[in-house]
Amino acid sequence: MVVALAVPVIAAEYPARPVRIVVSGAPGGAADLIGRPVAAQIEKQTGWSLVVDNRAGANGIIATDIVAKAQPDGYTWLVNTVAITINPSVYRKLPYDTERDILPVTNLALGSGYMLIANAGVPANTVAELIALAKKGSRIAYGTPGFGNGQHLAGELFNLRAGVELLHIAYKGAAPAVTALLGGEVQLSFAPPIIATQYIKTGRVKALGFTGTARLAALPEVPTIGETVPGYRFVGNWDGWFAPAKTPSAVVQRMYAEIRQALQLPRIREAIVAAGYDPVADTPLEFGGFVKAEIRKYAEIVRAAKIQPE
Repeated sequence: MVVALAVPVIAAEYPARPVRIVVSGAPGGAADLIGRPVAAQIEKQTGWSLVVDNRAGANGIIATDIVAKAQPDGYTWLVNTVAITINPSVYRKLPYDTERDILPVTNLALGSGYMLIANAGVPANTVAELIALAKKGSRIAYGTPGFGNGQHLAGELFNLRAGVELLHIAYKGAAPAVTALLGGEVQLSFAPPIIATQYIKTGRVKALGFTGTARLAALPEVPTIGETVPGYRFVGNWDGWFAPAKTPSAVVQRMYAEIRQALQLPRIREAIVAAGYDPVADTPLEFGGFVKAEIRKYAEIVRAAKIQPE
């Protein structure tokens, strides 16, 4: 009886101090560009103090480990990408158990795919030209924010379906990966639209194709990769909100309610849609099922692509 009564008390007093939002990417990365505005809106509608703590690196493992080991008291939360469901398949050992130690709260935004972009100096303007260039033996590399993330798997699936061998180069975060592309250190990137669009519009990179099932509304002139490579489709980018396992249900529901309200605000929704995502705000139960399904899905892709766990 004492335990049953304790949860509502915690929820009623919550929060009594600043709340920490651990973001798995650097400022300007996909997780930050979705998570930070949502956190700022929650502050506005509640008066709470939310502190965004960017902990980039290791494909989101650093941030996830911090939250997995935090006290489950509602004062530490995690914003992470699809990488959290890929890591169990691409790393031999994680410092936490994804399904046991992390509690899904809600999916903030679901992307429709990645944009395949090329350095302006690459002598290919279409997917077909890129494939021809690769098959001639040209060394073509694509950079990602780390080993085993969605962008990495999008590239490996492209290799499988197109019959080429693009070289994967893993960087420590989205910013270094973009810098490498702009500087010509790598030739390609499978980038979230929220990051790619700004460089496409200024002409610093070329858009070759989109990994989704349909053309991106913001860039309808860019064909899907599947229009050239039959059977290619990769819709992997999403950003979710998580908590340490055993965080009181009442506190989780309170935070979820605030996130849901924030995502209903027109300016927040418009910003997310413009970035190539759709706002979601599914329930903790629904998101929990989604996360489990994603873990199974990527395990199958990793096996098919014969990616050796690190």
